[in-house]
Amino acid sequence: MPSKKLSDLCPEMRVLAENFKMACLEAGIDILIYETYRSNAEQDANYAKGRTEKGKIITNAKGGQSKHNCVDANGNPASQAWDCVPMRGRTCQWNDVSTYEEMGVIGRGLGLVWGGDWKMKDRVHFELKA
Repeated sequence: MPSKKLSDLCPEMRVLAENFKMACLEAGIDILIYETYRSNAEQDANYAKGRTEKGKIITNAKGGQSKHNCVDANGNPASQAWDCVPMRGRTCQWNDVSTYEEMGVIGRGLGLVWGGDWKMKDRVHFELKA
């Protein structure tokens, strides 16, 4: 099961996650970071969706190709990406495109790459620049 722990982010990304959460709150946006580290096997399972498994294609990255799959020198999770969703109370707002756009502006302002800018939109995704 993928991690949602901020402690499974690399140190730089952990600080950015906290700053992102704070900036979103200041903008009146409550968010849930629901995925940080993802193993290569979990990434491969996501990649299979819409290809060899039922469902729609949700990623173009195989295991080891996503910044969610990063580990430190000791093999411990050190993700350079997270996925998040805006919340209204306890309800995820998966289809609130305008709020994702606001979150994208905040993320870009912190120097992050936002998946909403990609050809295959991934509005929930934020990662470190290469």
